[in-house]
Amino acid sequence: MGRFWSLLFLLVPVIGVGIFVVCAAEIGIEDHWLPENVNEHGRVIDDLFMFILYLTGIIFIATGIALFWFLWKYDAAKNVEPVKYVHGSHTLEVVWSIVPAATLLFIAIYQMNAWADAKMRRPTLPGSDELLPPLVEVTARQFEWRLRYAGVDQVMGTDDDVFGVNDLHIPVDEDIVIAIKSKDVLHSFFLPNLRIKQDIVPGMKQHVWFKSNKKGVYDIVCAELCGWGHYKMKGRLTISSRDDFNIWLQEQYENQEVSEFEPEGSE
Repeated sequence: MGRFWSLLFLLVPVIGVGIFVVCAAEIGIEDHWLPENVNEHGRVIDDLFMFILYLTGIIFIATGIALFWFLWKYDAAKNVEPVKYVHGSHTLEVVWSIVPAATLLFIAIYQMNAWADAKMRRPTLPGSDELLPPLVEVTARQFEWRLRYAGVDQVMGTDDDVFGVNDLHIPVDEDIVIAIKSKDVLHSFFLPNLRIKQDIVPGMKQHVWFKSNKKGVYDIVCAELCGWGHYKMKGRLTISSRDDFNIWLQEQYENQEVSEFEPEGSE
């Protein structure tokens, strides 16, 4: 039975790796794991994901083989030698402590530039050091995304603001900054196709930025369990040309009934 179980455990990495290889060969490794990337700077996130995937895959295979070897070699039914008790090897303990620590340190350093691009290097206005202002403010609440665009005056919190729910529009081929905040609990603003994911903490206003490079309609998802209606907290992201975006924004302003909203002052 010991040999049987050892072979059974060996099937886990064998079948897992086999399915991975087949899927990668059929549809492409990145298409299998990730949705279409439409962010000009999203490639660095994909590369980081694939690097960690390959690294953990190698560790998964190595530990699977090691488990099989120990189960096979020390099968109680076949091993007639008496049990030996040892205090262990300090050298081995040092090695298996240093190697994972060094690996995690390498990953931390490897991803520093990706982190800086996504969380620290906010775009600036052309020809200026002034930070690019948000195009839209997104307020998360159970269980919807409330949107506010600055109107003609380009200042949020004024009478010409444009409001919406779950229907985010942005222009293509432009640096976009979005201000995000929560009105109630912890949410997570997730744009899978733009490789944007940011937890939203109540009481804090945060910013995310990107530059889309393809028109289309994509998903807005809440990636944080935020209550019983979490599953239905979804929205639509439409990426269009600047002209189409301007026409849409003007139509929204003309059609909206401002009295139905309770706009909050700009923070």
